[in-house]
Amino acid sequence: MDVTLTQGVLIALWAMISGLDCWLQAFFIFRPIIVCTVTGLILGDLQLGVIAGGLTELAFAGLTPAGGTQPPNTVLCGIMTVVIAATNKIAPATAIGLSLPFAMLMQYILLFFYSSFSLFLRKFDQYAAEGNAEAFKRLNFIPLTIVTLSFGIMAFLSAYAAQGPMKALVTSMPHWLTHGFELAGGILPAVGFAMLLKVMLKGQYFAYLLLGFVMASMIPFSNVLPVALVGAVFALIEFYRSRDQIKLEKQVKEVQNQSQGGGMNDGI
Repeated sequence: MDVTLTQGVLIALWAMISGLDCWLQAFFIFRPIIVCTVTGLILGDLQLGVIAGGLTELAFAGLTPAGGTQPPNTVLCGIMTVVIAATNKIAPATAIGLSLPFAMLMQYILLFFYSSFSLFLRKFDQYAAEGNAEAFKRLNFIPLTIVTLSFGIMAFLSAYAAQGPMKALVTSMPHWLTHGFELAGGILPAVGFAMLLKVMLKGQYFAYLLLGFVMASMIPFSNVLPVALVGAVFALIEFYRSRDQIKLEKQVKEVQNQSQGGGMNDGI
């Protein structure tokens, strides 16, 4: 299939919305699971969008902006994963590998913005010293507008204007190379999940990870929903157990305070 002009414009608008959210870290609609799903809906293949969103989300599970660091951009990677998979009729796992250059390009653009927007600081300091709140507020919209438009322009050029060269590139690739991209794309979700576990996994939670692995690997399921439901059950058990423990500790502390205070007031 080919991306039409209308679809290209809609993708650009969606990239502007999710890209602005990525910059502000506001509603987290910039995550690949949402970006890919909406992109698939725009292209008329919602199932492809959901599948690509799940794979890309796992690949980026352990990558998040922290301070001045900026990982490959999730928005453009999610959009281009769906676009490449839809227009070239290839598996989403293969498309993830081919979409990484677009994600890295947007990564460098955002890093450039981090540096160049420092030019506005002098004006911000000036308006703050003058107490000019309206000018201070208006100045904030300039970098936000630049970032929003850059996401839209890059998405439109990548998804619509460059679809011809992208098709030619994919079709000219030998089978061993496309198969290599497919294998790499299949490994990326595991790498992303491993990076997430490296940060979040604690000793007391390892039993849950092991149980989920056994269920997902050794019990035949048509999907991972049963494992997710079992995980939700354990999460609820842990939540209520922790809440009751905190409540009990609070009651014990109150009893101890009352007993100590009572002795002094009664003179005993």
